[in-house]
Amino acid sequence: MKHIARSTLIVAVFFGLEKVLGFARHFLVARQFGLSPELDAYNAANNLPDLLFMLISGGALAMAFIPVLTETRQKEGQEATWRVFSYVLNLLFLLTASLSLLIALFANQLVRSQVGITPGFSVEQQDVVVDLMRLNLIGTLLLSLGGLAVAGLQSNQHFWLPAIALSLYDIGGLFGVVFLAPQNGYEILGNSLPTLGWGVYGLVSGTILGALLYLLIQIPGLIRYHFRWNWGLGLQNPMVLKSLNLMAPRVLTMLFIQLTFIVQDNLASRLTPGSITALAYGWLFFQVPETLIGTALGTVLLPTLAEHAVAQDRQAFQQTLEKSLKVILAITLPLIALLVVVIRPAVAIFNFGDEGENLVVWTARVYLLGLLGHSLLEVAVRAFYAQQDARTPLISAALTSLAFLTLGVLLYRPLGAAGIALANVLAFSAQAFFLWGLLRRQRQFGWQMGSTLSRSLIAAGLCATIPGLMVSIGQATLPFAVLAGAIGLVFLSVLALPELKILLRL
Repeated sequence: MKHIARSTLIVAVFFGLEKVLGFARHFLVARQFGLSPELDAYNAANNLPDLLFMLISGGALAMAFIPVLTETRQKEGQEATWRVFSYVLNLLFLLTASLSLLIALFANQLVRSQVGITPGFSVEQQDVVVDLMRLNLIGTLLLSLGGLAVAGLQSNQHFWLPAIALSLYDIGGLFGVVFLAPQNGYEILGNSLPTLGWGVYGLVSGTILGALLYLLIQIPGLIRYHFRWNWGLGLQNPMVLKSLNLMAPRVLTMLFIQLTFIVQDNLASRLTPGSITALAYGWLFFQVPETLIGTALGTVLLPTLAEHAVAQDRQAFQQTLEKSLKVILAITLPLIALLVVVIRPAVAIFNFGDEGENLVVWTARVYLLGLLGHSLLEVAVRAFYAQQDARTPLISAALTSLAFLTLGVLLYRPLGAAGIALANVLAFSAQAFFLWGLLRRQRQFGWQMGSTLSRSLIAAGLCATIPGLMVSIGQATLPFAVLAGAIGLVFLSVLALPELKILLRL
Protein backbone atom coordinates (compact mmCIF):
# COMPACT_ATOMS: atom_id res chain seq x y z
CA MET A 1 0.00 0.00 0.00
CA LYS A 2 3.01 2.31 -0.26
CA HIS A 3 1.57 3.79 -3.43
CA ILE A 4 -1.09 5.46 -1.24
CA ALA A 5 1.55 7.33 0.76
CA ARG A 6 3.45 8.28 -2.40
CA SER A 7 0.30 9.42 -4.20
CA THR A 8 -0.94 11.27 -1.12
CA LEU A 9 2.38 13.11 -0.87
CA ILE A 10 2.32 14.03 -4.57
CA VAL A 11 -1.27 15.22 -4.36
CA ALA A 12 -0.59 17.14 -1.13
CA VAL A 13 2.44 18.88 -2.71
CA PHE A 14 0.46 19.97 -5.76
CA PHE A 15 -2.53 20.91 -3.61
CA GLY A 16 -0.09 22.97 -1.53
CA LEU A 17 1.20 24.70 -4.66
CA GLU A 18 -2.37 25.41 -5.67
CA LYS A 19 -3.07 26.94 -2.27
CA VAL A 20 0.03 29.14 -2.52
CA LEU A 21 -1.11 30.39 -5.92
CA GLY A 22 -4.65 30.75 -4.64
CA PHE A 23 -3.44 32.78 -1.68
CA ALA A 24 -1.42 35.00 -3.99
CA ARG A 25 -4.51 35.57 -6.10
CA HIS A 26 -6.75 36.29 -3.12
CA PHE A 27 -4.09 38.53 -1.58
CA LEU A 28 -3.97 40.70 -4.71
CA VAL A 29 -7.76 40.72 -4.96
CA ALA A 30 -8.04 41.85 -1.34
CA ARG A 31 -5.50 44.60 -1.94
CA GLN A 32 -7.44 45.82 -4.96
CA PHE A 33 -11.01 45.58 -3.69
CA GLY A 34 -10.97 45.17 0.13
CA LEU A 35 -14.23 44.19 1.85
CA SER A 36 -16.19 46.11 -0.78
CA PRO A 37 -19.73 45.68 -2.17
CA GLU A 38 -18.14 44.98 -5.58
CA LEU A 39 -16.14 42.04 -4.20
CA ASP A 40 -19.20 40.81 -2.29
CA ALA A 41 -21.03 40.69 -5.63
CA TYR A 42 -18.16 38.78 -7.25
CA ASN A 43 -18.10 36.16 -4.49
CA ALA A 44 -21.87 35.77 -4.48
CA ALA A 45 -21.97 35.35 -8.27
CA ASN A 46 -19.90 32.17 -7.99
CA ASN A 47 -22.54 30.25 -6.07
CA LEU A 48 -24.84 28.82 -8.74
CA PRO A 49 -22.08 28.10 -11.29
CA ASP A 50 -20.14 26.35 -8.50
CA LEU A 51 -23.27 24.43 -7.58
CA LEU A 52 -23.75 23.32 -11.17
CA PHE A 53 -20.12 22.21 -11.48
CA MET A 54 -20.21 20.26 -8.23
CA LEU A 55 -23.52 18.63 -9.11
CA ILE A 56 -22.75 17.55 -12.64
CA SER A 57 -19.07 16.69 -12.72
CA GLY A 58 -16.95 17.93 -9.85
CA GLY A 59 -18.63 16.16 -6.96
CA ALA A 60 -20.78 13.52 -8.62
CA LEU A 61 -17.97 11.85 -10.53
CA ALA A 62 -15.25 11.98 -7.91
CA MET A 63 -17.33 9.90 -5.51
CA ALA A 64 -19.81 7.94 -7.59
CA PHE A 65 -18.10 7.36 -10.94
CA ILE A 66 -14.62 6.26 -9.89
CA PRO A 67 -15.75 3.03 -8.14
CA VAL A 68 -17.71 2.01 -11.26
CA LEU A 69 -14.77 2.77 -13.57
CA THR A 70 -12.52 0.78 -11.23
CA GLU A 71 -14.88 -2.21 -11.35
CA THR A 72 -15.21 -1.98 -15.15
CA ARG A 73 -11.45 -1.91 -15.64
CA GLN A 74 -10.91 -4.92 -13.35
CA LYS A 75 -13.67 -7.01 -14.92
CA GLU A 76 -13.79 -5.93 -18.59
CA GLY A 77 -10.53 -4.14 -19.36
CA GLN A 78 -9.42 -0.64 -20.35
CA GLU A 79 -11.31 -0.39 -23.66
CA ALA A 80 -14.63 -1.08 -21.96
CA THR A 81 -13.73 1.43 -19.24
CA TRP A 82 -13.19 4.23 -21.75
CA ARG A 83 -16.41 3.31 -23.51
CA VAL A 84 -18.39 3.73 -20.28
CA PHE A 85 -16.45 6.93 -19.56
CA SER A 86 -17.33 8.38 -22.99
CA TYR A 87 -21.02 7.63 -22.65
CA VAL A 88 -21.22 9.28 -19.24
CA LEU A 89 -19.13 12.23 -20.47
CA ASN A 90 -21.57 12.80 -23.33
CA LEU A 91 -24.59 12.60 -21.03
CA LEU A 92 -23.26 14.93 -18.39
CA PHE A 93 -21.93 17.52 -20.82
CA LEU A 94 -25.36 17.78 -22.45
CA LEU A 95 -26.93 18.15 -19.03
CA THR A 96 -24.43 20.79 -17.93
CA ALA A 97 -24.94 22.84 -21.09
CA SER A 98 -28.73 22.70 -20.75
CA LEU A 99 -28.74 23.75 -17.10
CA SER A 100 -26.22 26.52 -17.80
CA LEU A 101 -28.57 27.95 -20.40
CA LEU A 102 -31.50 27.85 -17.96
CA ILE A 103 -29.50 29.60 -15.22
CA ALA A 104 -28.41 32.29 -17.67
CA LEU A 105 -32.01 32.87 -18.79
CA PHE A 106 -33.41 33.10 -15.23
CA ALA A 107 -30.41 34.77 -13.56
CA ASN A 108 -32.41 37.87 -12.58
CA GLN A 109 -35.03 35.90 -10.68
CA LEU A 110 -32.42 33.67 -9.04
CA VAL A 111 -30.48 36.66 -7.73
CA ARG A 112 -33.24 39.08 -6.70
CA SER A 113 -35.79 36.75 -5.09
CA GLN A 114 -36.12 36.79 -1.29
CA VAL A 115 -35.18 33.11 -1.29
CA GLY A 116 -32.49 33.69 -3.92
CA ILE A 117 -28.79 34.44 -3.64
CA THR A 118 -28.53 38.07 -2.52
CA PRO A 119 -31.91 39.52 -1.49
CA GLY A 120 -30.18 42.00 0.84
CA PHE A 121 -28.03 43.60 -1.87
CA SER A 122 -28.79 46.91 -3.56
CA VAL A 123 -30.22 46.85 -7.08
CA GLU A 124 -26.84 47.93 -8.47
CA GLN A 125 -25.05 45.10 -6.68
CA GLN A 126 -27.64 42.62 -7.90
CA ASP A 127 -27.08 43.78 -11.49
CA VAL A 128 -23.38 43.02 -11.15
CA VAL A 129 -24.12 39.59 -9.65
CA VAL A 130 -26.38 38.73 -12.61
CA ASP A 131 -23.74 39.75 -15.18
CA LEU A 132 -20.93 37.91 -13.42
CA MET A 133 -22.99 34.78 -12.91
CA ARG A 134 -23.69 34.51 -16.63
CA LEU A 135 -19.99 34.91 -17.43
CA ASN A 136 -19.08 32.31 -14.79
CA LEU A 137 -21.18 29.71 -16.59
CA ILE A 138 -18.65 29.68 -19.46
CA GLY A 139 -16.00 28.59 -17.01
CA THR A 140 -18.41 26.05 -15.54
CA LEU A 141 -18.74 24.25 -18.87
CA LEU A 142 -14.95 24.04 -19.23
CA LEU A 143 -14.51 22.91 -15.62
CA SER A 144 -17.16 20.25 -16.10
CA LEU A 145 -15.23 18.67 -18.96
CA GLY A 146 -12.06 18.91 -16.90
CA GLY A 147 -13.79 17.28 -13.95
CA LEU A 148 -14.82 14.36 -16.13
CA ALA A 149 -11.20 13.93 -17.22
CA VAL A 150 -10.10 13.98 -13.57
CA ALA A 151 -12.41 11.05 -12.80
CA GLY A 152 -11.03 9.05 -15.71
CA LEU A 153 -7.41 9.63 -14.69
CA GLN A 154 -7.95 8.99 -10.98
CA SER A 155 -9.74 5.71 -11.71
CA ASN A 156 -6.42 4.68 -13.31
CA GLN A 157 -4.56 5.64 -10.11
CA HIS A 158 -3.14 8.73 -11.86
CA PHE A 159 -3.28 11.77 -9.59
CA TRP A 160 -0.59 14.28 -10.48
CA LEU A 161 -2.06 15.80 -13.64
CA PRO A 162 -5.43 16.46 -11.95
CA ALA A 163 -3.52 18.01 -9.04
CA ILE A 164 -1.47 20.23 -11.38
CA ALA A 165 -4.70 21.29 -13.10
CA LEU A 166 -5.81 23.10 -9.94
CA SER A 167 -2.64 25.21 -10.02
CA LEU A 168 -3.19 26.10 -13.68
CA TYR A 169 -6.71 27.19 -12.79
CA ASP A 170 -5.24 29.61 -10.25
CA ILE A 171 -2.62 30.80 -12.73
CA GLY A 172 -5.45 31.80 -15.06
CA GLY A 173 -7.09 33.59 -12.16
CA LEU A 174 -3.83 35.40 -11.35
CA PHE A 175 -3.61 36.58 -14.95
CA GLY A 176 -7.03 38.14 -14.53
CA VAL A 177 -6.06 39.79 -11.24
CA VAL A 178 -2.79 41.24 -12.56
CA PHE A 179 -3.58 42.13 -16.17
CA LEU A 180 -7.36 42.35 -16.59
CA ALA A 181 -8.84 43.74 -13.38
CA PRO A 182 -6.68 46.65 -12.07
CA GLN A 183 -7.23 50.23 -13.08
CA ASN A 184 -3.51 50.88 -12.59
CA GLY A 185 -0.87 48.33 -13.56
CA TYR A 186 1.46 46.75 -11.02
CA GLU A 187 4.99 48.16 -10.89
CA ILE A 188 7.88 45.74 -11.54
CA LEU A 189 11.45 47.09 -11.71
CA GLY A 190 10.14 50.55 -12.38
CA ASN A 191 7.90 49.46 -15.23
CA SER A 192 4.11 49.42 -15.06
CA LEU A 193 2.46 46.22 -16.30
CA PRO A 194 -0.29 46.66 -18.91
CA THR A 195 -3.83 46.31 -17.66
CA LEU A 196 -7.34 46.55 -19.09
CA GLY A 197 -9.08 47.93 -15.98
CA TRP A 198 -12.11 45.61 -16.13
CA GLY A 199 -12.58 45.41 -12.36
CA VAL A 200 -14.40 42.31 -11.10
CA TYR A 201 -15.25 41.45 -14.71
CA GLY A 202 -11.53 40.96 -15.23
CA LEU A 203 -11.48 38.55 -12.28
CA VAL A 204 -14.16 36.42 -13.94
CA SER A 205 -12.36 36.53 -17.29
CA GLY A 206 -9.24 35.21 -15.55
CA THR A 207 -11.15 32.30 -14.03
CA ILE A 208 -12.50 31.41 -17.49
CA LEU A 209 -8.91 31.27 -18.76
CA GLY A 210 -7.99 29.13 -15.75
CA ALA A 211 -10.86 26.74 -16.47
CA LEU A 212 -9.60 26.29 -20.03
CA LEU A 213 -6.09 25.48 -18.76
CA TYR A 214 -7.63 23.08 -16.20
CA LEU A 215 -9.19 21.11 -19.05
CA LEU A 216 -6.23 21.18 -21.46
CA ILE A 217 -3.69 19.81 -18.98
CA GLN A 218 -5.75 16.61 -18.58
CA ILE A 219 -5.55 15.72 -22.28
CA PRO A 220 -1.97 14.31 -22.26
CA GLY A 221 -2.99 11.98 -19.42
CA LEU A 222 -5.98 10.70 -21.34
CA ILE A 223 -3.74 10.07 -24.35
CA ARG A 224 -1.26 8.19 -22.16
CA TYR A 225 -4.00 5.82 -20.99
CA HIS A 226 -5.21 5.32 -24.58
CA PHE A 227 -8.50 7.15 -24.21
CA ARG A 228 -10.82 6.70 -27.19
CA TRP A 229 -13.96 8.74 -27.40
CA ASN A 230 -17.17 6.90 -28.29
CA TRP A 231 -20.30 8.43 -29.75
CA GLY A 232 -23.66 7.88 -28.13
CA LEU A 233 -25.17 7.87 -24.67
CA GLY A 234 -24.93 4.16 -23.85
CA LEU A 235 -28.24 3.99 -22.04
CA GLN A 236 -28.34 0.23 -22.63
CA ASN A 237 -24.89 -0.33 -21.14
CA PRO A 238 -25.23 -1.89 -17.64
CA MET A 239 -22.18 -0.07 -16.29
CA VAL A 240 -23.50 3.27 -17.55
CA LEU A 241 -26.80 2.56 -15.83
CA LYS A 242 -24.94 1.58 -12.68
CA SER A 243 -23.00 4.85 -12.83
CA LEU A 244 -26.18 6.86 -13.23
CA ASN A 245 -27.85 4.99 -10.37
CA LEU A 246 -24.96 5.94 -8.10
CA MET A 247 -24.74 9.48 -9.45
CA ALA A 248 -28.40 10.32 -8.89
CA PRO A 249 -28.17 10.23 -5.08
CA ARG A 250 -24.71 11.79 -5.29
CA VAL A 251 -26.10 14.71 -7.26
CA LEU A 252 -28.74 15.22 -4.57
CA THR A 253 -26.04 14.93 -1.92
CA MET A 254 -23.98 17.66 -3.59
CA LEU A 255 -27.11 19.77 -3.97
CA PHE A 256 -27.62 19.71 -0.21
CA ILE A 257 -23.95 20.52 0.41
CA GLN A 258 -23.85 23.42 -2.04
CA LEU A 259 -27.15 24.79 -0.79
CA THR A 260 -25.38 25.58 2.46
CA PHE A 261 -23.20 28.08 0.59
CA ILE A 262 -26.22 29.67 -1.06
CA VAL A 263 -27.97 29.91 2.31
CA GLN A 264 -24.76 31.31 3.78
CA ASP A 265 -24.60 34.18 1.29
CA ASN A 266 -28.34 34.77 1.55
CA LEU A 267 -27.95 35.33 5.30
CA ALA A 268 -24.68 37.27 4.99
CA SER A 269 -26.19 39.64 2.40
CA ARG A 270 -28.44 40.88 5.23
CA LEU A 271 -25.46 41.75 7.45
CA THR A 272 -22.91 44.56 7.21
CA PRO A 273 -21.18 45.06 3.83
CA GLY A 274 -18.14 42.82 3.51
CA SER A 275 -19.69 39.87 5.37
CA ILE A 276 -19.85 37.64 2.28
CA THR A 277 -16.22 38.40 1.49
CA ALA A 278 -15.23 37.77 5.14
CA LEU A 279 -16.83 34.34 4.91
CA ALA A 280 -15.05 33.66 1.63
CA TYR A 281 -11.65 34.58 3.09
CA GLY A 282 -12.32 32.77 6.36
CA TRP A 283 -13.15 29.67 4.32
CA LEU A 284 -9.98 30.21 2.28
CA PHE A 285 -7.78 30.07 5.39
CA PHE A 286 -9.61 26.96 6.59
CA GLN A 287 -9.41 25.24 3.21
CA VAL A 288 -5.60 25.20 3.11
CA PRO A 289 -5.07 22.63 5.92
CA GLU A 290 -8.32 20.82 5.12
CA THR A 291 -7.29 20.31 1.51
CA LEU A 292 -3.77 19.18 2.39
CA ILE A 293 -5.04 16.67 4.95
CA GLY A 294 -8.62 15.58 4.37
CA THR A 295 -9.06 16.15 0.65
CA ALA A 296 -5.62 14.85 -0.35
CA LEU A 297 -5.95 11.70 1.77
CA GLY A 298 -9.55 11.07 0.73
CA THR A 299 -8.80 11.59 -2.95
CA VAL A 300 -6.04 9.01 -2.95
CA LEU A 301 -7.88 6.52 -0.72
CA LEU A 302 -11.05 6.29 -2.84
CA PRO A 303 -9.69 4.12 -5.71
CA THR A 304 -7.88 1.86 -3.21
CA LEU A 305 -10.96 1.47 -1.01
CA ALA A 306 -13.00 0.74 -4.14
CA GLU A 307 -10.53 -1.99 -5.15
CA HIS A 308 -10.76 -3.56 -1.67
CA ALA A 309 -14.54 -3.42 -1.87
CA VAL A 310 -14.68 -5.03 -5.33
CA ALA A 311 -12.26 -7.75 -4.17
CA GLN A 312 -14.31 -8.15 -0.96
CA ASP A 313 -11.10 -7.81 1.06
CA ARG A 314 -12.77 -6.72 4.29
CA GLN A 315 -9.58 -6.79 6.37
CA ALA A 316 -7.66 -4.51 4.00
CA PHE A 317 -10.65 -2.14 3.86
CA GLN A 318 -10.80 -1.95 7.66
CA GLN A 319 -7.07 -1.44 8.08
CA THR A 320 -7.01 1.38 5.55
CA LEU A 321 -9.81 3.21 7.38
CA GLU A 322 -8.23 2.70 10.79
CA LYS A 323 -4.89 4.06 9.65
CA SER A 324 -6.48 7.08 7.98
CA LEU A 325 -8.43 7.85 11.16
CA LYS A 326 -5.25 7.79 13.25
CA VAL A 327 -3.46 10.08 10.83
CA ILE A 328 -6.31 12.62 10.79
CA LEU A 329 -6.67 12.68 14.59
CA ALA A 330 -2.94 13.06 15.16
CA ILE A 331 -2.53 15.96 12.74
CA THR A 332 -5.74 18.01 12.82
CA LEU A 333 -6.18 18.66 16.56
CA PRO A 334 -2.73 20.26 17.02
CA LEU A 335 -3.15 22.19 13.77
CA ILE A 336 -6.45 23.65 14.94
CA ALA A 337 -4.82 24.95 18.13
CA LEU A 338 -1.79 26.28 16.27
CA LEU A 339 -3.62 28.03 13.43
CA VAL A 340 -6.16 29.67 15.72
CA VAL A 341 -3.38 31.49 17.60
CA VAL A 342 -1.24 32.48 14.60
CA ILE A 343 -3.99 33.42 12.12
CA ARG A 344 -4.18 37.16 12.83
CA PRO A 345 -0.79 38.19 11.36
CA ALA A 346 -1.61 36.20 8.21
CA VAL A 347 -4.91 38.06 7.83
CA ALA A 348 -3.28 41.42 8.54
CA ILE A 349 -1.22 41.31 5.32
CA PHE A 350 -4.45 41.47 3.31
CA ASN A 351 -4.94 45.05 4.53
CA PHE A 352 -8.66 44.84 5.32
CA GLY A 353 -8.48 47.59 7.97
CA ASP A 354 -8.99 47.05 11.71
CA GLU A 355 -12.71 46.29 11.56
CA GLY A 356 -12.43 44.10 8.48
CA GLU A 357 -9.42 42.28 9.90
CA ASN A 358 -11.30 41.39 13.07
CA LEU A 359 -14.24 40.15 11.03
CA VAL A 360 -12.07 37.87 8.88
CA VAL A 361 -9.94 36.65 11.81
CA TRP A 362 -12.87 35.50 13.92
CA THR A 363 -14.63 33.96 10.95
CA ALA A 364 -11.47 32.03 10.05
CA ARG A 365 -10.95 30.91 13.65
CA VAL A 366 -14.44 29.51 13.84
CA TYR A 367 -14.06 27.69 10.52
CA LEU A 368 -10.76 26.18 11.74
CA LEU A 369 -12.60 24.55 14.62
CA GLY A 370 -14.20 22.34 11.99
CA LEU A 371 -10.90 21.04 10.58
CA LEU A 372 -11.21 17.66 12.33
CA GLY A 373 -14.83 17.17 11.33
CA HIS A 374 -14.40 18.15 7.69
CA SER A 375 -11.25 16.02 7.31
CA LEU A 376 -12.99 13.00 8.82
CA LEU A 377 -15.93 13.63 6.51
CA GLU A 378 -13.71 13.51 3.40
CA VAL A 379 -12.70 9.92 4.20
CA ALA A 380 -15.99 8.69 5.67
CA VAL A 381 -18.05 9.67 2.62
CA ARG A 382 -15.56 7.98 0.31
CA ALA A 383 -15.73 4.80 2.40
CA PHE A 384 -19.44 4.53 1.60
CA TYR A 385 -19.02 5.35 -2.09
CA ALA A 386 -16.20 2.83 -2.39
CA GLN A 387 -18.81 0.23 -1.41
CA GLN A 388 -21.19 1.79 -3.98
CA ASP A 389 -23.48 2.98 -1.20
CA ALA A 390 -24.70 6.43 -2.23
CA ARG A 391 -27.86 6.46 -0.11
CA THR A 392 -26.21 6.85 3.30
CA PRO A 393 -24.20 9.98 2.34
CA LEU A 394 -27.37 11.41 0.76
CA ILE A 395 -29.44 11.01 3.92
CA SER A 396 -26.68 12.44 6.09
CA ALA A 397 -26.19 15.41 3.73
CA ALA A 398 -29.91 16.22 3.82
CA LEU A 399 -29.87 16.20 7.62
CA THR A 400 -26.72 18.33 7.62
CA SER A 401 -28.29 20.96 5.36
CA LEU A 402 -31.34 21.13 7.60
CA ALA A 403 -29.11 21.50 10.65
CA PHE A 404 -27.05 24.24 8.98
CA LEU A 405 -30.14 26.17 7.93
CA THR A 406 -31.60 26.01 11.44
CA LEU A 407 -28.36 26.96 13.17
CA GLY A 408 -27.55 29.65 10.61
CA VAL A 409 -30.88 31.40 11.11
CA LEU A 410 -30.41 31.25 14.88
CA LEU A 411 -26.79 32.45 14.95
CA TYR A 412 -26.27 34.91 12.10
CA ARG A 413 -27.92 37.90 13.78
CA PRO A 414 -26.25 37.70 17.22
CA LEU A 415 -22.83 36.51 15.98
CA GLY A 416 -22.69 37.89 12.43
CA ALA A 417 -20.46 36.15 9.87
CA ALA A 418 -18.79 34.11 12.63
CA GLY A 419 -22.21 32.73 13.56
CA ILE A 420 -22.72 31.45 10.01
CA ALA A 421 -19.27 29.83 10.16
CA LEU A 422 -20.16 28.23 13.51
CA ALA A 423 -23.33 26.77 11.99
CA ASN A 424 -21.16 25.18 9.30
CA VAL A 425 -18.74 23.70 11.84
CA LEU A 426 -21.45 22.22 14.04
CA ALA A 427 -23.51 20.78 11.17
CA PHE A 428 -20.69 19.19 9.17
CA SER A 429 -18.80 17.90 12.21
CA ALA A 430 -21.98 16.20 13.38
CA GLN A 431 -22.32 14.59 9.94
CA ALA A 432 -18.73 13.29 10.10
CA PHE A 433 -19.17 11.73 13.53
CA PHE A 434 -22.50 10.24 12.44
CA LEU A 435 -20.95 8.55 9.39
CA TRP A 436 -17.95 7.24 11.30
CA GLY A 437 -20.36 5.92 13.92
CA LEU A 438 -22.23 4.03 11.20
CA LEU A 439 -18.96 2.60 9.86
CA ARG A 440 -18.06 1.47 13.37
CA ARG A 441 -21.46 -0.10 13.85
CA GLN A 442 -21.06 -1.93 10.52
CA ARG A 443 -17.64 -3.11 11.76
CA GLN A 444 -15.89 -1.41 8.86
CA PHE A 445 -13.10 -0.36 11.25
CA GLY A 446 -12.06 -0.90 14.83
CA TRP A 447 -11.50 1.80 17.45
CA GLN A 448 -7.87 0.91 18.11
CA MET A 449 -6.43 4.36 18.53
CA GLY A 450 -3.81 3.41 21.10
CA SER A 451 -2.17 6.59 22.36
CA THR A 452 -3.03 8.62 19.24
CA LEU A 453 -5.75 10.73 20.82
CA SER A 454 -3.85 11.46 24.03
CA ARG A 455 -0.67 12.50 22.18
CA SER A 456 -2.73 14.64 19.80
CA LEU A 457 -4.34 16.48 22.72
CA ILE A 458 -0.94 17.07 24.35
CA ALA A 459 0.38 18.44 21.05
CA ALA A 460 -2.68 20.68 20.76
CA GLY A 461 -2.04 22.07 24.24
CA LEU A 462 1.58 22.83 23.42
CA CYS A 463 0.64 24.40 20.08
CA ALA A 464 -1.92 26.66 21.76
CA THR A 465 0.27 27.86 24.64
CA ILE A 466 3.87 28.28 23.52
CA PRO A 467 3.23 29.64 19.98
CA GLY A 468 0.40 31.72 21.45
CA LEU A 469 2.77 33.34 23.94
CA MET A 470 5.31 33.97 21.17
CA VAL A 471 2.73 35.71 18.99
CA SER A 472 1.60 37.79 21.96
CA ILE A 473 5.16 38.81 22.83
CA GLY A 474 5.84 39.66 19.21
CA GLN A 475 2.70 41.82 19.12
CA ALA A 476 1.18 39.62 16.42
CA THR A 477 3.78 40.46 13.77
CA LEU A 478 4.16 38.12 10.84
CA PRO A 479 7.80 37.07 11.54
CA PHE A 480 6.92 36.02 15.09
CA ALA A 481 3.84 34.20 13.81
CA VAL A 482 5.94 32.29 11.26
CA LEU A 483 8.48 31.34 13.94
CA ALA A 484 5.71 30.33 16.34
CA GLY A 485 4.08 28.27 13.62
CA ALA A 486 7.35 26.48 12.87
CA ILE A 487 7.83 25.63 16.55
CA GLY A 488 4.26 24.38 16.73
CA LEU A 489 4.86 22.12 13.73
CA VAL A 490 7.90 20.67 15.51
CA PHE A 491 5.70 19.77 18.49
CA LEU A 492 3.16 18.22 16.13
CA SER A 493 5.78 16.25 14.19
CA VAL A 494 7.40 14.81 17.32
CA LEU A 495 4.18 13.77 19.03
CA ALA A 496 2.52 12.54 15.82
CA LEU A 497 5.60 10.66 14.63
CA PRO A 498 3.97 7.19 14.86
CA GLU A 499 1.02 8.35 12.73
CA LEU A 500 3.31 10.06 10.22
CA LYS A 501 5.13 6.73 9.87
CA ILE A 502 1.74 5.05 9.32
CA LEU A 503 1.01 7.55 6.53
CA LEU A 504 4.35 6.78 4.87
CA ARG A 505 3.59 3.06 5.00
CA LEU A 506 0.13 3.35 3.47
